[in-house]
Parts: sequence; C-alpha cells; structure tokens
Amino acid sequence: MDNALARQFHTLSLLRFALPNMVMMVFLSLYTIVDGMFISRYVGTLALSAVNMSYPLTSLVLAIGVMLGTGGSAVIARKLGEGKAEEARQDLSCIVAVTVAASVVFLAVCLGFLDPILRLLGTSEAQFPYCRTYTMILVSFAPASFLQSVFQVLFVTAGRPELGLGVTVAGGLANIVLDWFFMGPLGMGVEGAAIATVISYCIPAVSGLVFFFWNRRGDLYFTAFRPNWRMLLQVCGNGSSEMVSNIANAITTLLFNLIFLEFWQEDGVASITIVMYFQFVFSAIYLGFSMGVAPVISYKYGAQDIKQLREIVKSCLRFIVVCAVGVYVLSQIVIRPCLILFTDPDSAVYQITLGGFPIYAVSFLLMGVGIFASSLFTAFSNGVVSAVISFARTLVFLVGMLLTLPRLLGETGIWLAVPAAETLGLAVAVGFLLWGRKRYQYGKAFAEG
Repeated sequence: MDNALARQFHTLSLLRFALPNMVMMVFLSLYTIVDGMFISRYVGTLALSAVNMSYPLTSLVLAIGVMLGTGGSAVIARKLGEGKAEEARQDLSCIVAVTVAASVVFLAVCLGFLDPILRLLGTSEAQFPYCRTYTMILVSFAPASFLQSVFQVLFVTAGRPELGLGVTVAGGLANIVLDWFFMGPLGMGVEGAAIATVISYCIPAVSGLVFFFWNRRGDLYFTAFRPNWRMLLQVCGNGSSEMVSNIANAITTLLFNLIFLEFWQEDGVASITIVMYFQFVFSAIYLGFSMGVAPVISYKYGAQDIKQLREIVKSCLRFIVVCAVGVYVLSQIVIRPCLILFTDPDSAVYQITLGGFPIYAVSFLLMGVGIFASSLFTAFSNGVVSAVISFARTLVFLVGMLLTLPRLLGETGIWLAVPAAETLGLAVAVGFLLWGRKRYQYGKAFAEG
C-alpha cells in the first residue's frame, strides 16, 4: 500500500503537508477563544474570568491526550517506515483503547470531587457559580475531548491530514454557530457555551472512530485489542514533553490567575485570559507545524533516508524563523481590533490588557524554536530530551519568573515573566539541537538552517 509519508518532500510540499495540521490546531484553539468572546459579550467579563479558573483541568485533558497522540504517532510512523504495518495497527488500537480508559477515570474523579477541585484552583465566590456550571458540562464529555486530541495527530500519521483538518474545521464552525445560538437567542449563558464546546469535541472524536474502523484501504486501521505495556511506556516517554507542556500550562495558568487576582482582582483574570487567547492561536501555528512534520521525520528516520531527513529539518528551521517574525508583527497589528471583541475600550479590562500586551508579545518571537525542537526529539523517539526542553521552557523557567519578577518589578514583572522564560528556553533548545545534530544525522541541515 502507498504511504503518503514515503514520498520525497521539498520545502513547499512539506508546508502543504503540514498546513492542514496547522489550520486544525488553530481551529482547536478557537474552541476556547470563541467561548470566551461570547461569554464576555453575552454574560460579562466576570464570567470570562470564571471559566478561565478551570482551564488547568482542560490543560490536564490535553496533556494526557496529546501525550498519547504524539508519543503514539512517533512509534507508529517509525514502524511504518520500517515496514512493520501490522505492528503499527496493533499499536494504534491499543493507544486508542487506553485513551478511552484514561478519559473514564478522569471523568469519575472530576465528577466526584469537582467543588473541592475548583476551590483548590482559587475560584472566588463571585466566580464559583459560573465556573462550576461550565466545568461540569465539559468534564462530563471528557472521552470526546481525549479522543479528539489523539485523533488530530493520528490522522496525520495515517497520511490524511486533510481529513483531520476537515473534521476540526467542522467542529470549530459548529462551536461558533452554537455559541451564538445558545447564548444569544436562547439566552443559556455559560451553560450554552459549554454545550457548544462539547458538541464540537464530539465531531472529530466520532469521525476518528469511524475512520479507523472502516479505513481498510490504508496502512492504519483498528485491529483486535492486544495490550502492549512496553509499547505504551515508550509512547508515554515519547509524548512526555507534550504532556509536560500542557501540565505546565495548567500550573502557570493557576499562578497567573492567582497573581492577577492579587494585583487587579477579577478584571485582571479576565485580562490575562484574553492575552492567553492570543498565545493559544500563535502557539497553535508552531505546534500545528511541528506536529504536522513530526510523522514525516519519524518515517524518514525509521527508513534511514538521511538525505531527506536533512532537507526536512533545514526547511523546518527556516520556516520557524520566518514564522516567528510574522507572528510578532501580526500580533501588534490585531491586538486593538481583536480586544474590542471581548470588552469595551473604556473598561478596566481593556486598559490592563493593552498596557501589558506589548511586553508579553515578545514571547511570540521566541517560542517557535523550543516548540519545534521538543517535537523533533519526540519524532526521534527521544522522549527524555524532548521532555527536558519542554519542562525547562514551560514550567521551570516560567514558574521561576512568575514567582520572582512580580516581586522585583511589580506589574511590569508579571508581563515580563513569559518573555524572560522563553529566552532561557530558547537557549536550552538551541543547545540540544547542537547536541543532536550528529547523533540523528541532521547536522548539515542544522548548520545551514
């Protein structure tokens, strides 16, 4: 059977292959953003700040789902490159089964302890009713959320990124339309926003199940479930960096919420929520590209096509640098017109956000190399290095900056924490890229890139 990963790639064909995944990741980020925009306008910025208090739980869902998806993709794509298609299919079936089991455990824990969890996350009395309503609905559909995170990667591994894009766009459009309908004409408030979101999760989740059940013409489809604990440990190790990134998001979101509550109360939480929406979109571009090219890198590495591997890594590095400049410039252009979608220009939330955004946006210039480097080592099945890169930039450095800079520099230090952490993370990523250039034989590409 023909495999889309086996063909020869040049820069444009590589970008075309990764583009559906990039657009898909942007649409996935829009799930949360569209909710926030409608909530802010139909219910108010207090409700917007409230739903962000539960974002650490959403990050945990993403952490597990992306870990299984990206870690599994590296294993499956490498085996396809080695000509072990039957083993790849068995691994696919095992990974999806474990994903469902993990989602059920998560659902049971959250439903049993939801109120204490929300209190632990720092939810204020004013925020609690909104936060509880929204979070209860989201965690009730945890299996759909887990599966859509896994399938968004595995569609690419199966050589069908356009299918992943299609179902994700369908889910995103459904979210937008249903947000308006439930919160506008029906006046359902945050409950309507949550229902619209879980419906949008179900579209790619169900589509993935149907595709891998019936796709008997391709290399990847479900077979009889056979537990393979050694493979699952390797998957978790490979995907640990992506898991760390999302767990770090949960921890840092909690810290941001607590710090902004301390400095600016609920208006501050609404402000950082809006700024993080911009980060979701721009980091989704880097993540989508990196996840889109990772199966290609894994396949070429498994097939020992070193010439192609070098060309691909070189093209990736060039794209990341050009993209970083473009993303930063775009952020400066769109901040004001986008900000009024959430709040009025005379509001405290608007002024707080506009005051800190120019500092925070410097991080958009710096984050791309770290995201790609982490994904690159995941593709090489080196989960340890990948996790160290992710752990350093998204947790160690960022938590350190959040705990120190606001105390030293006040409000400016809060906004400066992310750029400072990304600067240190960039240094770590470049160091590991230099270290790995001979071991994984992309050295010439890295030097030229």
